[in-house]
Amino acid sequence: MAAVSFPAQKDGVLYLTEGGQETEIMYKFGYDLPEFAMFTLLDNPQAVIAMKGMYARYLDTAARHGWVALMGGLDYRASPDWARKLGISREGLADFQMRSIGFLRDVARPYAGQLPGILYVGIVGPRGDAYSLNRTITADEAEDYHGEQMEGLRQAGVELVSALTFNSVAEAVGVARAASKAGLPLAVSFTFDTAGRLKSGPTLKQAITAVDAEAGEARPDFYGVNCSHPFEFGSALDDGDWVRRIRSIRPNAVMMEKQALCKLGHLEAGDPEALGGLVGNIARRYPHMDVWGGCCGAWEVHLHEIAQNVTAARRT
Repeated sequence: MAAVSFPAQKDGVLYLTEGGQETEIMYKFGYDLPEFAMFTLLDNPQAVIAMKGMYARYLDTAARHGWVALMGGLDYRASPDWARKLGISREGLADFQMRSIGFLRDVARPYAGQLPGILYVGIVGPRGDAYSLNRTITADEAEDYHGEQMEGLRQAGVELVSALTFNSVAEAVGVARAASKAGLPLAVSFTFDTAGRLKSGPTLKQAITAVDAEAGEARPDFYGVNCSHPFEFGSALDDGDWVRRIRSIRPNAVMMEKQALCKLGHLEAGDPEALGGLVGNIARRYPHMDVWGGCCGAWEVHLHEIAQNVTAARRT
């Protein structure tokens, strides 16, 4: 199957993702997410209105800074095990996948002339809890499991698959093979514990090096970091050649234990200006990184500060 290519890095081109849309829709707008599955809100007309507003403000931010918009975010839990917990059939899950990408296309359509580009992204989460260990999953099992969601995303016509909050090398290898088999470009983003390592133990360098080696020709197009604060992952970055495999940074708004941050009952926004400054420092040190956004607790205010600081870093 011929693979779709994600654009190569190009001077002057920067990409903005959404922020922490799950925490925003829960705590700013009061909608429950069973099993953290945002796509279930597509059946709630009032929630759809709130989500359209969220994504419109994100698109406004991308337009304000002249960045390409990467539209994704409803389908993090759109995989078989989570669907079973939600009582959703395979057919129903496939329908939700198509509707999720269709929703993003509908929201972005009016912005076509205001942005340098709009690309559509399928979001894939880990099979289990992102903040716990799944010691039993193998690369082969992960390839088989994530293959179903990849096929749905292929049919939906996405231009990138973003695998978020992964903490297992074996599962990352499996999702890379599944994406390659579906002919889809893939970014794998790892998340950290407060010790600056993946929950499963390896450093960021060790994880990226291992996935590249084990996946071979199916290796991800690039890597990222998400659902961690710069104070957690900053020390994991160095100046080795391996760092050039990282293109994407999507930080949490504050440095807190991940599960606690998602269960506070309110939106913990932290200091958006300070976060923007920390991200700007990363952009200054690593000028090849070009995909930026937010994760838990981050919304358009944080995205503006991040975009403003990254843009300034590129001018120095």
